[in-house]
Amino acid sequence: MLEDNMIERYELASERIREITEGVHFPWSDSKSYERYFGCTAQFIVYVLDVAQRLREGRLDNASIEELVAINQALYVDVAGENYNNSYANPTYACEQLGEEYGRLLSFLYMELRGLIPYAYEQQISVMTVLMELFLEIYFMFEDAEKPTEQSVKNAIYWYVSDYSDDFVEKRILEQLDPAHSFAKDIIMNSDLSDVRYLYKFGEYITANEIKTAQYLDSLPQERIEAMAATFTEGYRKGFELTGKDITKKKTVNIRYSLGFERIVKASVNQFKQMGLETTLYRAAVSSINKRMHLKVGYFGASPNKQMDYDHRFDNAIYMDSAFVERKLGALRLAYENHKELASVFGGPAVMEVFGEVPFEPVDKPESYHLDGKQQKLSVRYDSESSAITNTYIKGEERSFTIIAYPVPEIGDNFEEIFDETVKINTLDYDKYKVIQQHIIDALDHADYVEIKGTNGNSTDLKVKIMPIENYDKQTVFENCLADVNIPLGEVFTSPVLAGTTGVLNVSSVYLNELKFKNLTVSFKDGMVSDYSCDNFEDADKGKAFFKENV
Repeated sequence: MLEDNMIERYELASERIREITEGVHFPWSDSKSYERYFGCTAQFIVYVLDVAQRLREGRLDNASIEELVAINQALYVDVAGENYNNSYANPTYACEQLGEEYGRLLSFLYMELRGLIPYAYEQQISVMTVLMELFLEIYFMFEDAEKPTEQSVKNAIYWYVSDYSDDFVEKRILEQLDPAHSFAKDIIMNSDLSDVRYLYKFGEYITANEIKTAQYLDSLPQERIEAMAATFTEGYRKGFELTGKDITKKKTVNIRYSLGFERIVKASVNQFKQMGLETTLYRAAVSSINKRMHLKVGYFGASPNKQMDYDHRFDNAIYMDSAFVERKLGALRLAYENHKELASVFGGPAVMEVFGEVPFEPVDKPESYHLDGKQQKLSVRYDSESSAITNTYIKGEERSFTIIAYPVPEIGDNFEEIFDETVKINTLDYDKYKVIQQHIIDALDHADYVEIKGTNGNSTDLKVKIMPIENYDKQTVFENCLADVNIPLGEVFTSPVLAGTTGVLNVSSVYLNELKFKNLTVSFKDGMVSDYSCDNFEDADKGKAFFKENV
């Protein structure tokens, strides 16, 4: 139950923002562009508040598909497609309208406020309140007799992030570990999945991709859905079995997927339950505090604009300093300590990836935030130390995972045929390929190194040093990867000796972290990267920076 104080704060903030929509007038010269910004942003917030009210009162429970589509489009219209060019979420447009001094900061603020959409669907009143209060705090700065300094606006953002990082981090941990946080699972398990209106209950952006995926899966018999789910859940179980880990010690599994695949997810939830595992599902992060660049980890709908996601991937540059890193690490450690029993029985993620989306090549905008050299080191430090904290409470030697992938309709007219072929590949004969792959391992175990050479213009020339072993009958340095943690089967892999792993790796086109790299060339000396380049930009230095920043 919400405290009366929070409800009162929510109502007061809502009322004040509604007043802003009636007219904004700042008492200093050259204020028109700022008045437009705060007026437009207030209108967006009020629309989200009205949707939240309708959801709270159940007025959208039986809404028509036309009404649900209209609401979904209205929530995302200003950042979808070409509209993004004239949106305050676009740092380039924001700087054009508001000046570079304030444009990037107010673009960040607008992007952060867009998180109100999912919070409204989840009825996260407390989070909505603190976001609205941040907006009002900065609005009041501009309402003063003189325009605020850039630093004062930046300070307001810094202290918002610092003050509430504990809450955001703990909420994130609980969504992963605690099945009681069941917003998405309740939708999946209790909705009529033959009626695509259920997709609009999540508060995510919905496109033809999600709708066509759901419709195609709805056309399949239940036994086929169960078989696809079984490949997924059995792969997870086998991951424990083959590595000698006791799955009976675990009570929870986290499913990560993109919307449209709910029939498979629902069957998987039931199958995991038969194994003794309850499922958690959490939304891909919407707050910069919990985001990992532009990547989406959790469940998610379509991106209304991938350039927008890319433009804001380093918004944490506003507040990233050593004090913040210490604060966030402390919050992470405390959250795990407070919920260590839940952490100890968490088995790991089961991930359903997708492929076939239209390729995205980002524009690297100078108006976007970027981490400076010191901040990059702090980011690496946070990643390293947060992983160590996580491993203390969710022990790596006791957990496992599985990954499977399916195409989406965006892949083209042959979507259904490709989907069917993907299912066949995912269900190849486990025992047959186990023997085939073992023959490969038996040969490679005797190798001193593996030499990889490119052909047809590819410049790859790489020697990978193999760890020596003494007893070939009892030892191996390769993993026979079958349909367990990595589905489909067909892979053998090793961890090479760094000293002696030297040469050049070249690929004409590759996607890393959802970004396309053209003619990527990486040079290695004794296992360490010694040089790198790509042809994404005419300026070679920009290509190097693009690789370093994003990989």
